[in-house]
Amino acid sequence: MDEEQKSIRVLIADDHQMFIDGLKALLRREKNIQIIGEVSNGIQALEFIRKNQPDLLITDISMPGMSGVELTREVKLHFPEIKILVLTMYNDREIVGEILMSEAEGYILKNTGRQELSNAINRIIGNSTYYSNEVLNIMMTRMKKQKNIEKNTAQLTPREIEIIKLIMEELSSEEIADKLFISKRTVDTHRKNIIQKTNTRTLVGLLKFAIENNLADFNQ
Repeated sequence: MDEEQKSIRVLIADDHQMFIDGLKALLRREKNIQIIGEVSNGIQALEFIRKNQPDLLITDISMPGMSGVELTREVKLHFPEIKILVLTMYNDREIVGEILMSEAEGYILKNTGRQELSNAINRIIGNSTYYSNEVLNIMMTRMKKQKNIEKNTAQLTPREIEIIKLIMEELSSEEIADKLFISKRTVDTHRKNIIQKTNTRTLVGLLKFAIENNLADFNQ
């Protein structure tokens, strides 16, 4: 596979041109990232996505016409294969919760550094998730108050809970198998059972379940 095939095609949606210019300057340093478009609102973003199908949408929350939350919902409804990274100033609990419910793969604040931004993009494109520690702590505080942890986790076996925690540490099935001294097939079976028991369809959904039920420690 050549370098062009490996490049991550990115669309930026933000209503502040100065921020777009700064973000583009940062991303141009990354050899595997190709910025294919920039728009100033959610409506323009949807129009662009219909025609160009980027790999990754980086969007703000506050934009005229259609908010980043609404845009995220629309993209995930009609273009679920497109990854979404929310990059914003907002760390409000309700907004963070809405973004998580809409299943964006990442949420970081605009005061982040270049290295964290690069890590977030590469982890998201690698079919993982990236929520900054500050955002995760907000989510944990919000969700712990909403759920009965014992009720939600009673259906899970100790081994399944152990595997969920390892998934949250971003270990692959192979790495989990090595760590627990079991076969990859056994891990895959546990993962299938976990999906059924937790009623989660995606990695983001499992992340949400883990946070709600205190199965993820992001302070390590």
